[in-house]
Amino acid sequence: MRRGLVLLLTGELFTTSAALLVQTALGWEAYARTGRPIVIGIIGLAEFLPALLFALPAGHAADHRDRRFVTALGLAIIGLAAAGMALDTASGDLGVWPLYGLALFIGVGQAYASPAYTPMLAASVPTDELPRVMAMNATVWQFGTIAGPVAAGLLHLLGAPMPFVVAAIGAGLGAVLALAVPASIGKAHLSDEPHSATFADALEGVRFILRTPAMLGTMSLDLVAVLLGGATALLPVFSRDVLHVGALGNGLLRSAPGVGAVVVALLLTARPLNRHVGPTMFFAVAAFGAFTLVFALSRSFILSLAALAGLAAADMISVFIRSTLGPLLTPPELRGRVNAVERVFIGGSNELGAFESGTAAALIGAVPAVAIGGVLAVAAAALWAWGFPQLRGIDRFEDAVELSRASERAHASR
Repeated sequence: MRRGLVLLLTGELFTTSAALLVQTALGWEAYARTGRPIVIGIIGLAEFLPALLFALPAGHAADHRDRRFVTALGLAIIGLAAAGMALDTASGDLGVWPLYGLALFIGVGQAYASPAYTPMLAASVPTDELPRVMAMNATVWQFGTIAGPVAAGLLHLLGAPMPFVVAAIGAGLGAVLALAVPASIGKAHLSDEPHSATFADALEGVRFILRTPAMLGTMSLDLVAVLLGGATALLPVFSRDVLHVGALGNGLLRSAPGVGAVVVALLLTARPLNRHVGPTMFFAVAAFGAFTLVFALSRSFILSLAALAGLAAADMISVFIRSTLGPLLTPPELRGRVNAVERVFIGGSNELGAFESGTAAALIGAVPAVAIGGVLAVAAAALWAWGFPQLRGIDRFEDAVELSRASERAHASR
């Protein structure tokens, strides 16, 4: 296996584990301090706002700078924020406002790390190997989503600061690995032609998405589905008040999605999907909504674990298709800016979905909020299948390359 790819995948494992460690421990800490679901929503909003505010400058940096350094900068910010959380919890602080502020810094770090990482992954292999590599990356990512929450639950037994300490170390190791990636990968997109940091140039990623219906459809569908069907944000509420399983049970529930998703990711690595790509994505999103409804109605810890594994398995199929289509639809020189916007759509759907879920839970209760969201996610899959025929018509991944070329030819002729 190529050295650059090994470094990127190893870094993905460290950084994803660290990110899920922070998210799990932060949600538990915030709810433990206040007992109010709304605080989980506010933390989600605090993580989302930087993705929105920094999308253009972060995407521009990822397309016009060495992507290794942009990724390392983002991970360093995440590591410092996690260290700040460790200090806050160690001090015995019972206020929630410091957690909101530190969540903002986590969001800033993610806003810069994400747009630069995925383009490097695409640059590390030939185009025909990309589907298998994306499946491998998804597998590693899902292992991180299992390790992080389980570690959060176990480390919490050693003291509230410990999950944040380990998360800071993990983010730091991820930054070091990003810097060790060969320069040919980090600088593959750069040219000797001068460029100007204009607002119009920064907006080119947005314009590309708007003129590429397949790209717009994949991003917006995931945003709506996760925004409506986000059950994981309310796991602290379900753990304490519905299932009564405590901090360790919360960690196990948070890791259950990773178990379901990693099984699918391993299957996709061994045998990547290569037919009926578009229709399969819509079916997967509908299944995600259905499993979310099952989780909302469950009062059994085992059934809840199974439902979370099922919804994540379905989501993994959607993630794999979307993450493979993205680089194939996007010219290399635009991938940073497009990924920055995708961070708002996809990453933002998690944080903004946490805000929506926390707010809805405060108004109507956690169980009704998650149940209604699951039903609406199923409806969204049907609506998007009808509204984006270009995406529905993609049979093989190779079709995405032809769509991208046709879109750019049409744009150049105007």
